[in-house]
Order: sequence, then C-alpha cells, then structure tokens
Amino acid sequence: MTWFQALVLGVVQGLTEFLPVSSSAHIRIVSELWFGADAGASFTAVIQLGTELAVVIYFAKDIGRLIAAWFRGLFSAGARRTPEYRMAWYVIIGSVPISVLGVLFQDQIKSGLRNLWITAIVLMVFAVFLAVADETARQARDALTLRDTVSMGFAQALALIPGVSRSGGTLTAGLLVGLKREASTRYSFLLAIPAVFGAGLFSIPDIVAADGSGPFEASVAQTVVATVVSFVVGYACVAWLLKYVAKHSFMVFVWYRIVLGAVLCGLLATGVVSPT
Repeated sequence: MTWFQALVLGVVQGLTEFLPVSSSAHIRIVSELWFGADAGASFTAVIQLGTELAVVIYFAKDIGRLIAAWFRGLFSAGARRTPEYRMAWYVIIGSVPISVLGVLFQDQIKSGLRNLWITAIVLMVFAVFLAVADETARQARDALTLRDTVSMGFAQALALIPGVSRSGGTLTAGLLVGLKREASTRYSFLLAIPAVFGAGLFSIPDIVAADGSGPFEASVAQTVVATVVSFVVGYACVAWLLKYVAKHSFMVFVWYRIVLGAVLCGLLATGVVSPT
C-alpha cells in the first residue's frame, strides 16, 4: 500500500462510518476499483478506531455520565433507577451479539463475506429495509427499552457482512421498534463504541505481523496515518449527521445504496472488477 492509498482509505472511512451506507463496503469497493486489491478486514477494523475515537470525544460528557452511573449503580439502589444506569447496561447488552458472532465467524468475515457480489446485493437489500423502516416508523419514543436494545444489538451484528452498515442496521431496527430518528442515531453511536474498539484492538496484531511488503499490505505507520485521517473526517461527520437526521429522512441514503449496489453488480457482471 502506498501513502496516497492509505490517505484515501482513511478519508473514505471517516466519511462513511456514521452514514447508513456501510463504511466496510466502501473501503472494500474503493480498494478494488481504485487500487485493484482488497485492503483487508484487519486494516478496515483498525482504521475504524479513528472514527470511533471521534464518537468518544464528541459524546465524552454523555459517556462519562454513563460510566459514572454504572459504577454508582453497583453499590446504590437509588442509582440503579436512573436513566443513565439503564443506558449503560443497554450499551453493554447490545454489544454482546456482535462480539460473540464476530469471534465465532472471524474466518468467514476475513474471507468469504468480503466477496463483492455479497456486498453489492446486501447494499441493495438492506437499502429496502431502511426505506420501509423510515417510511413506516411511528417515531413515538425517545426512551429505549431492553427489547429495543436486543433488537438493535442483533441488527448491529449483521454489519459483520460488508454492505449491511453498522449504523444502517441499528437505525433500521430503532425505527421499526418505534424510536425517533435522533434517539436511534445517538444510541447507534454509543452502541458502536465497544464493538468497534474491540474489533480494532483485536486486529492490531494482524497489522503488526504484516510488514507492509505483501500485496496491498499496509505498514503500521500507514495504518496509523489512515486512522488519524479517519478520526479528523469522522468527527466532522458526527456533528453533521445528528443535525441532518433531526430534519430529514434517510431516503437519500437508501437511493445511494441502491445505485451503488446496482453499479457494482454491473461492474462485476462485465468483469471490470473481480469479486474476490
């Protein structure tokens, strides 16, 4: 991997992580179309640490309150009745599905599921799901329940398949259970923190073991730079998306996913790009 390629992929990651369009799919597609190779699941997981750090900083006060409430709740019955204590547990519980499935299917995630035919089809199929959720959602509630948490947690786990989108899956599930767009989006951001940090830290040894000399391998330094770039771009996108969803639907992302998936199918069918 060249330094230019690392910079480009860092920008792509930062721009797409929080949008319901699948950042892992975009890293996979851009890698193949522009550079003729797959950057790999480990590189993708590690540079996502940058965008997730942006979430941690943006929501630092909220996260601090959740952590403090969770620890207080261990010793105080009164603290266990607060919304912050419940939300802290909701983030923990919602992170279980993707953590378990990520470990169980790690080999498939790094190989078979990165087939671009799968990515193209999944982009379009889950665009339809998001459209149905967005058009039929009652948007009646701001407060989450345990059932909401479990539903959104399993939806997030589907994002192990490039093309589903972590935010797209959780937002779709949140809308279907009756949450408002803003509430779904904020919980989606918080829910991603343990999963992304876990996957990223778990993948660091793979980056260290690869010396950057193999086909389209990134060096440690290039991965660090891509991660920093994804952080800077991602931080700007967090603020923008929260403002956007307060006044707009997700249909622009639905159509974007459908068009991207259809174009990718055409490129695959004509042999312009290889699916693996």
